[in-house]
Amino acid sequence: MGVRKKEAAEARKEANKQIAFAKLNNCPTSPRKMRLVADLVRGQKAEKALNILRFSQKEASRRLEKLLLSAIANWQAKNEDASIEDAGLFIKEIRVDGGTMLKRLRPAPQGRAHRIRKRSNHVTIVLGAINNTQSN
Repeated sequence: MGVRKKEAAEARKEANKQIAFAKLNNCPTSPRKMRLVADLVRGQKAEKALNILRFSQKEASRRLEKLLLSAIANWQAKNEDASIEDAGLFIKEIRVDGGTMLKRLRPAPQGRAHRIRKRSNHVTIVLGAINNTQSN
C-alpha cells in the first residue's frame, strides 16, 4: 500500500471514531408515527434527547430511547479512553425508512374484502461528537 493511501485510510479511521450509529430494523410501528418522535430529537444533544424520549407519551419513544442508548454504547466501545461528557455527543442524523409490510384481508360487505397493510420501519441513528479540543 502506498504512503498516500495509508495516510488517507488512517485519516478516515480517525474520522470514523468520532461517529457511531445504531440501527433498528423491522420495528412494528408505522413510519409516520415513528417520524413524529424522531423529529423531536433530530439535532439535539444526546443527554437532552434521552430526556425528551423518556418523558414522551408516544410508544415509539420507548424504542427510540433504547436505540439511542445502543448508539451511545457503540460510541463508548469505539472510544474507550474518552468520556461522554467531554465528547459532546449529538444526534447527527436520524432516518426513518419504511420496512416490510404485512398484507392482510378484512371481510367487507357484499362479499368484498379490504386490504389491511401492517407497516413496519427501519430507524438509523448516527451520533457525532464535538470535541472541545477542536476549534472551528
